[in-house]
Amino acid sequence: MKKLTHDEIAVNRSTLENISNIKKLPVYVILDSIRSNYNVGSIFRTSDGVMIEKLYLCGYTPHPPKKEILKTALGSTDSVSWEYVKEPKEVVMTLKEKGVKICALELTNKSKKYYEVSSSDFPLCLIIGNEITGVSQDLINICDCSLEIPQYGIKQSLNVAVAYGISIFELRKIFDSIH
Repeated sequence: MKKLTHDEIAVNRSTLENISNIKKLPVYVILDSIRSNYNVGSIFRTSDGVMIEKLYLCGYTPHPPKKEILKTALGSTDSVSWEYVKEPKEVVMTLKEKGVKICALELTNKSKKYYEVSSSDFPLCLIIGNEITGVSQDLINICDCSLEIPQYGIKQSLNVAVAYGISIFELRKIFDSIH
């Protein structure tokens, strides 16, 4: 086993010139009132890693070109399709009209495990809520489902960028296994 160099890794990577030819994961992501520029930058970078369909920054979520986002995103703000929309409900209703299933990444009385998503759940929109308050009840009221990441310690939550990373890579794995 030999660690690959940056040049060796780059041989198999996409470029901005050919990014439009890559099959995207049919997942839209809504960030609703995320506070941290660094969390937003990290979510951009993770979104590039799985090639989501689109990222919506909503509420008071900071958006590019803030330097902290750009520093953490490492160029992925150019490779990930994104848009700022103040009101997340607008995005949800538009996606619902297109037949997209809306899921909050949140603990609810009806949440299912993040790895229990099936082929019928795609295309999907994953809503990521505020670092302190999570996904608002107003948004949960218009969701089709909620996904949870089981917790086994004394804490009942993860950092939003970490939780997003866990769930979105699992969604990629599930989607790839059925397509």
